Amino acid sequence: MIIAILVLFFTVVLSSFLVKVFPPDNSRWLKMALAFSGAYLFTITIVHLLPDVLIGNPNPHRVGYWVLAGFFLQLILELFSHGVEHGHMHTNHHGHTHAGSMPFLLLGSLFIHSFLEGSILVEGGERHAGHHHAGENFYAVLLGIAIHHVPAAFALMSVLMSRIGSFRKAFLWLLIFAIGAPLGILVSNYIIKDNIGGELVFTALTGLVAGNFLHISTTILFETSPDHRFNRNKLLATLFGLGLALLTDMV
Repeated sequence: MIIAILVLFFTVVLSSFLVKVFPPDNSRWLKMALAFSGAYLFTITIVHLLPDVLIGNPNPHRVGYWVLAGFFLQLILELFSHGVEHGHMHTNHHGHTHAGSMPFLLLGSLFIHSFLEGSILVEGGERHAGHHHAGENFYAVLLGIAIHHVPAAFALMSVLMSRIGSFRKAFLWLLIFAIGAPLGILVSNYIIKDNIGGELVFTALTGLVAGNFLHISTTILFETSPDHRFNRNKLLATLFGLGLALLTDMV
């Protein structure tokens, strides 16, 4: 659990420094990273999250409602985040922001999104959605969340820099996003896991996150090839993400 907290926190923190290396208007590398992360997220949702929560639940139909809720919750969150979760950067030169203003709704929506992701990472003998062991897929899901947070942190930092104009001040606001997943891990492992009804809560959380991942990953994969044109690099990045996710299922 400590490893997961450190990995997710420092993934966001370190990824924010990418704005010093890659200018926001040069998004070629970002599209490759998004294609990779989108394929990975989609794969672990299909082969890990959904099977676990469905098999371990006595009422699998109820799980479907939570997945739908998570899918459309992400749609609502993106009304405030403007798609930062999948690499969208609405900065001043596009006319979408005002220098000096703080995007509190954006930060709040990203915090909720990150908190939910962290909440499904439960350590211990019981699988959070049923009677499976958490260790089976713990690190595969952790890796997926971390990979997903790299382009998201870069996009968020780019937006904050556009709004504030100071890396130091923007970095302090970025920490709201950075602590979201670690707080989700702590709440799940120390508050929810050992309480009565905790298994039902984890069913809901896993369904919500699966729906979130389905929305984000499919949006990313469609956006990387909006005109359905062949792009060798994006295809390779997508296949690499798929392959890595499948590899985690075999080790």
